[in-house]
Amino acid sequence: MGAGTFGPPGWQDDPSWRGWWGEEPPFRTPTFVLTHRPRPPLPMEGGTTFHFLDAAPAQALEVAREAAGGLDVRIGGGPSMVREFLAAGLVDHLHVVQVPILLGRGVRLWDGLEGLEQQYAVEVVSTPSGVTHLTFTR
Repeated sequence: MGAGTFGPPGWQDDPSWRGWWGEEPPFRTPTFVLTHRPRPPLPMEGGTTFHFLDAAPAQALEVAREAAGGLDVRIGGGPSMVREFLAAGLVDHLHVVQVPILLGRGVRLWDGLEGLEQQYAVEVVSTPSGVTHLTFTR
């Protein structure tokens, strides 16, 4: 997960910050947080331990795969981090949920990924509410 998903700007300066989820995060597995300011692992209730890495996407994925012991690895975070993994060719399956809300600002997921859809089978499912699910499978 990206550092922005783990906490608000400045969480790295607060040694007492333990994430958004309270004492028992929903992950129940080793969870790797990409940050330029690593800190010691943070064990939580329910089996989640946050590990803070300053690593390139390929290196972080290798660490996560080793911890997963042959099971799937999920990547979560904001568009900047996901874009780095996509650009490096490290994503086999991607599920994007597009919600029809105009915020007027934000980070664009697809910038610099022109032609990405040629590497994947793409399935699109729209719902009556306007939410669209895009699934990319290599």
